Amino acid sequence: MASSGAEKKEKLKLYSYWKSSCSHRVRIALAFKGIEYEYTPVNPLKRDEFLKINPMGAVPALVDGDVVVSDSLAIIMYLDEKYPEPPLLPPDLHKRAVNYQAASIVLSGIQPFQNTPVARYIEEKTNAEEKTAWVNNAITKGFTALEKLLVSCTGKYATGDEVYLADLFLAPQIHAAINRFQINMEPYPTLAKCYESYNDLPAFQNAVPEKQPDAPASTS
Repeated sequence: MASSGAEKKEKLKLYSYWKSSCSHRVRIALAFKGIEYEYTPVNPLKRDEFLKINPMGAVPALVDGDVVVSDSLAIIMYLDEKYPEPPLLPPDLHKRAVNYQAASIVLSGIQPFQNTPVARYIEEKTNAEEKTAWVNNAITKGFTALEKLLVSCTGKYATGDEVYLADLFLAPQIHAAINRFQINMEPYPTLAKCYESYNDLPAFQNAVPEKQPDAPASTS
């Protein structure tokens, strides 16, 4: 027997923190694919309840009905498989590999070293100058590798004229480098050109930290 009314589909729920670059890249993925979701802010200083969602205590986490996915790459790949249009991986095998490499450089070669708890620990064990040098070294080393990786295959975006996985990782990382860590982008013209292109995309601009509901008023 047919239902008399369409059952309301439960929205995805994203546990996020405005300044987190990991959360930032997932917000881009959701916006880029046009997926409606509920934004649930997580205060990193008061996260006892959130530990029930993700025992690691790290954002982001995505709740889709009974499914809970944590880790930004896992979330993005889950979304890409469940909502395949527009795709986040190109059909070309080489470009697909480049996307994976770019994401990996950000995910494992840069972001963990600039993460607030790590940077705070470095400062506590040394001083503020050493912390800054630590973060800057991680970013510049990673950006140098990304520049070399992408210079021969970039178009309007990281691997051509379509947005793919690499762009979702580059945009938040460059945004943080410029706005949080005052990194000079002049040595990285390929990355700078991509970042400029992201500024024309609503999905990217609506996902920036300053526009999130838990962002301090002074940042907007």
